[in-house]
Amino acid sequence: MPGQAGHDESMHYISTEHLSLERVKEIIDKKEKLVLSDEATKAIIKCREYLDRKMEDLDRPIYGVTTGFGSLYNVSIPKEDLSQLQHNLVMSHACGAGEKVRPEIVKLMLLLKAQSLSYGHSGAQLITVQRLMDMFNEDILPVVYQQGSLGASGDLAPLAHLSLPLIGLGEVLYKGVERPAAEVWKEMGWEPIKLQSKEGLALLNGTQFMSAHAIWSILKSMRLSKWADLIGAMSLDAYDGRIEPFLPLTHHLRPHTGQIMTGEKFMQVLEGSELIRRPKEHVQDPYSFRCIPQVHGAVKDNILYVKSVIENEINSATDNPNIFPDEDMVISAGNFHGEPIAIPMDSLAIAMSELASISERRTYQLIHGLRGLPKYLVTEPGLNSGFMIPQYTAASIVSQNKGLCWPASCDSIPSSQGQEDHVSMGSNSATKLVRVVDNVETVLAIELFNAAQALEFRRPAKSSPILDRIFADYRQAVPFVKTDTYMHPLIEKSIQFIRNESYL
Repeated sequence: MPGQAGHDESMHYISTEHLSLERVKEIIDKKEKLVLSDEATKAIIKCREYLDRKMEDLDRPIYGVTTGFGSLYNVSIPKEDLSQLQHNLVMSHACGAGEKVRPEIVKLMLLLKAQSLSYGHSGAQLITVQRLMDMFNEDILPVVYQQGSLGASGDLAPLAHLSLPLIGLGEVLYKGVERPAAEVWKEMGWEPIKLQSKEGLALLNGTQFMSAHAIWSILKSMRLSKWADLIGAMSLDAYDGRIEPFLPLTHHLRPHTGQIMTGEKFMQVLEGSELIRRPKEHVQDPYSFRCIPQVHGAVKDNILYVKSVIENEINSATDNPNIFPDEDMVISAGNFHGEPIAIPMDSLAIAMSELASISERRTYQLIHGLRGLPKYLVTEPGLNSGFMIPQYTAASIVSQNKGLCWPASCDSIPSSQGQEDHVSMGSNSATKLVRVVDNVETVLAIELFNAAQALEFRRPAKSSPILDRIFADYRQAVPFVKTDTYMHPLIEKSIQFIRNESYL
């Protein structure tokens, strides 16, 4: 069965096969159904049966299996109460607050939780993993809240909300409507699951809340990084900029991978442009144009690094304790701690914020009335404010990003009576990262709005074939602005253009 993964376009077989972010995107985009491989099925059953046998002959307490949780680790629980213990854990930890997590990220959480439990080191029942997959396959998405996790002993509160429907509690989003999970379960003919020893802990311990936000952010960042090059190239051509900063000779003197890639991309995108080839009166461009390879390139390098970390994370078992049937060991450790991904997520937020920062500066240069362009990119500035205020909007968003980029991972607040005395706060890194990436999209859309307007003033001279094609398509959505008009809808259309069009 594992060997079939990727061959049946309608299915994804959860197995030990490495799960890349590209594969995750494919699963989501193609609406593939999750199926357990034979390998994963055997591993889950083997681990559960081992734990059940172990329970019959225990000579010592096992954390979370026969004891309470957190600082209650030294309270032993009678055997007849172990199922209730796990049920109580899921209920009591569903203390989320704040905004709801967007459904596409919740769906990623379901995939990642099933993947993590499939390795056979968590002690979950087969039916539990299967039900997570059923929810994914049927688009029955638990209502999860953004606030509540410290990113340390697992994403406890959000994963509790993810898990509540398994026991017939909580709310789910189904066919666009939020409803009690119990109602939907009855319609589907599903019975609530009676959790066995350790299962609640397996569900709540883990980094799937953080990781799902990270995946969503990285995939969008990769797309926006490519768009930043295309939009930056259009701005450069409209600004009457120079090509020399993108020539490969310079970049091979400082061979950062992203820098070289960016230089090559700009050379490719600007090939055939009349504007880039014409003689220039100015010897240098401002940094926001001249240093694009260095800045965009640094962002590319960071995205690739964070992507590698998150891929490692989503192919891991991140709950506690870890169960090793072959070695006859149950080890209580710290694989749930979010630090390995909290720091990289903070780093990605900083990198992406720089993509917006340099974009806003290019927008400012375009409206400044330099190099033959009219002030604020309108023919009658004064009577018309033109593109004055979209730059304000971009500046406001860039400033907000600066506040959001304060690293959450450098904070820690002890909890559980000091037992959990160092936490990652990676959940805050994750939710802030999503906001930063959304903001970057808006700032780039505003730059495109300005770049297309500026390019009109260079006619009849042509840009490159690639940029002229993007420009022509963009004009189908966003018109040339002759006199002052209501700008907000045009900015929204620009955002949608970036979101929906692909020249990548």
